[in-house]
Amino acid sequence: MVVRTRLREIRKLRGFSAADLAHRVGVSRQTIYSIEDGSFVPNTTVSLQLARALDVTVEEIFSIPEELEHESISADLLAADEPAKQGQLVRFCRVDERLMAIPLSAEPAYLPPADGIIESRSRHSVSIRSPAGFPENAQRLLLAGCDPALSLLNELLGSSNTEIISVPCSSHRALEWLKQRRVHAAGSHLLDLATGEYNIPLIRRLFPNGSVRVVNFAVWEQGLVLAAGNPKRISSIADLGRKDVTIVNREKGSGSRALLDTGLRRAGIKPDRVKGYSTIAQGHLSAGHAVAAGTADCCIAPLSASRCFGLDFIPLATERFDLSFNKAALELPAAKALLDLLNRSRFQRKLETIAGYDTAHTGEVLI
Repeated sequence: MVVRTRLREIRKLRGFSAADLAHRVGVSRQTIYSIEDGSFVPNTTVSLQLARALDVTVEEIFSIPEELEHESISADLLAADEPAKQGQLVRFCRVDERLMAIPLSAEPAYLPPADGIIESRSRHSVSIRSPAGFPENAQRLLLAGCDPALSLLNELLGSSNTEIISVPCSSHRALEWLKQRRVHAAGSHLLDLATGEYNIPLIRRLFPNGSVRVVNFAVWEQGLVLAAGNPKRISSIADLGRKDVTIVNREKGSGSRALLDTGLRRAGIKPDRVKGYSTIAQGHLSAGHAVAAGTADCCIAPLSASRCFGLDFIPLATERFDLSFNKAALELPAAKALLDLLNRSRFQRKLETIAGYDTAHTGEVLI
C-alpha cells in the first residue's frame, strides 16, 4: 500500500532537525529520512510517537491516496513463440535506445542458482558435490511456504547481501518443519473454521509456549484459475462437478485443498464426482501451469498464479498469508533484513502491482 507523508514539512514547521526528532522518538536519524522520502513505512508505535513529538495526529502525518498510481510505459515486445497475453507479467530491459518488454513464464528456461549437486543419498541425508563448499559468509534465511510472491523478496534484498531460500510446500508442512526446527520461518494461509481466523489459532496450538513470532506478509484473493477467456464458462465451484470440466488439485494440508473441499461440501458435490480431483500439483504455480498448458480446465490458487500465466480468475475467498519465525532466528541478520523489507513502501507497492495483494497490514506483528 502506498502511504504518503508530510513528515518533513511538519518537522520543519515545528523547528526540529531530523536528529532532534529521532532522539525524541527513539529511532535513528536515517530512519527519519527514510520515512520522509517514503522508502520506509513505520509501525504503529513509531507513528504514534512521531505524532506525539510533533503534537499532531497520525492522520496529519500520513495519508493513503484513494487510488494506487501506476505509470503506463510503452515498450517493444520480445517474445519467442508463445503470444503474450493481457495481464501477463513482464520484465524491462533497455537495449541501446529501445525499451524491451519480456513476458515472464513460471517455467524456468535457465539453470536456477545452485550451490552443488547430489552425489548420493540415504533415507534422510545426502552427499553433495560443491565447487566452493558452503558459503560461510552468506546471510541466508530458510523459509518454507507456498506463496509465489515470496520470490520477490530476493529481488529487493540483493543489495543487502541477504538471500531467502524458499522451499515450496503446503502450509501444514511448512509449520511442521518450523516446529521440527528444520526451517527458520514458515508461511501459511490456514482458516480455523471454529473461529473464522487465519493461522493464529493453529499456530497457538502447535507452539503453546509462544516460541514463534508471527508477522503478516499480505492479504490475497484465492479463487478459480481458468483458461484465458474461460472457454468452459465455469462460474463457481458447483461447475467443477460437470463431466466436461477437469481440475488439478493441491496436496493434503494445503490451504487451496481445504478451500476446494469446503466449497464442494457446500455445493453437495462428492470429490469422486470431480474429474482430476486426485491429480496433484505441488504448488500454486504448478497448478496454474497445468491450466495454461491445457491439461486442466481449472485449479484453485491465488490471483498471483493467474497473473503469472495470463489466465482468468474468479475470486472465492480473501485470505491472510502470514510468516511465522522461530524466535531464535529473529536475531539473524537475514531475518532482520526481511522484516525491515516488509515495512518498506517499495516492496509493498511491488506486492500490490505484481501479485495483486493487499498490503494494508504487511509487516504487522500478530503474535
